[in-house]
Amino acid sequence: MHQVEHVIIGVDPHKLSATIEVVDQREKLLGSGRFTTDRAGYAAMLTYAKAWPDRTWAVEGSNGAGRPLAQRLLEDGERVVDVPAKLAARVRLFDTGHNRKTDARDAHSIAVVAVRTTTLRVLQLDGELEALRMLTDRREALTRRRVQTVDRLQALLAELLPGQAKRDITTGQAKAMLATVRPRDIAGRTRRRIAVEELAELIAVEAKIKKATAELKTIVLARGSHLMDLHGVGPVVAARVLADVGDVARFADRNRFASWTGTAPLDASSGEQSRHRLSRAGDRRVNHMIHIAAISQLRLDTEGRAYYSRKRAEGKRPLEAIRCLKRRISDAIFRQLVADAAAAQRPDIEAGPGGHREATQESSAAGSHPHTGTSDQPLPGPAPTTLRRPLTPRKRQLDPIS
Repeated sequence: MHQVEHVIIGVDPHKLSATIEVVDQREKLLGSGRFTTDRAGYAAMLTYAKAWPDRTWAVEGSNGAGRPLAQRLLEDGERVVDVPAKLAARVRLFDTGHNRKTDARDAHSIAVVAVRTTTLRVLQLDGELEALRMLTDRREALTRRRVQTVDRLQALLAELLPGQAKRDITTGQAKAMLATVRPRDIAGRTRRRIAVEELAELIAVEAKIKKATAELKTIVLARGSHLMDLHGVGPVVAARVLADVGDVARFADRNRFASWTGTAPLDASSGEQSRHRLSRAGDRRVNHMIHIAAISQLRLDTEGRAYYSRKRAEGKRPLEAIRCLKRRISDAIFRQLVADAAAAQRPDIEAGPGGHREATQESSAAGSHPHTGTSDQPLPGPAPTTLRRPLTPRKRQLDPIS
């Protein structure tokens, strides 16, 4: 008979299985097991865990590979905390003297991290975020499907109408081009019929993409997010950021957030030459979203484009200048996420200028100081502002940085 005491259940999750280890507050092993993640295996794992009524599940990578299992546990009313993979790796290295992985050793290190760390993020069930994740993943899949369909359609049109192929073809242009060709041989008729089918598929895919985008925008606005106020951040970018970030409180400051988004600079200095380069680490999907926002700013007459031009004039290469701009956008997104989270905790406060709660002409949620330092390197202390006061209630742009 187990004593009623608080235990930690470390979970090493995989797609088809989950290995667990149960320890008490003194890190004493109380139980362990390996379960499949199908319905029967999951039920067996819960039944096994009920031997310890006062329990907390510690799941590694609850925003990644461990998310499906963590969400199932939350839906069943279990208490779940997120264990970063880096912390578990450190414990495994210190406890064993090496970093060789096994499922049992991983589950043990995850449980030990949860016992020793009191600041782990406690997960909460959020149906809207789950919907955002599913819709963003679905839209990305549709986008890839659209690209493939366009490639096939263009290849067929190039054979039907040699020398008239268009690089960026629209459904209307493709329809008009097909209307001008009436092949008589069997190969030509077959080619045209397949092209018509590809065009119909392209029209259907684009309609689904449009619908998914509208759904994303509705959910983003329903959450009270003001990410789309930032120039270059549309519904898709905002939805992906919200879905992958989850709780912004898990980032201590803008530098940690920039490291996670892959926009923190890496030192590439050599001798007397001091320079930095793009990081390939971090969440690549969010990094891609920030890149989209940066390119959007460069294509229009924005403060972001002026900032990029100044960096180029200072002698930075194009990729280095884009890196600086992406870091600015990362900082701006982090501040907006923090401001939105703070506003959500104070729903009784009326909205101020620009639609932000507690915003005034002197200080907005995004910040308004015109003089900020460079973000080429992480800076200690509070993050300096990178946004100017709202020019309109709809869009705000990056503040010029001298």
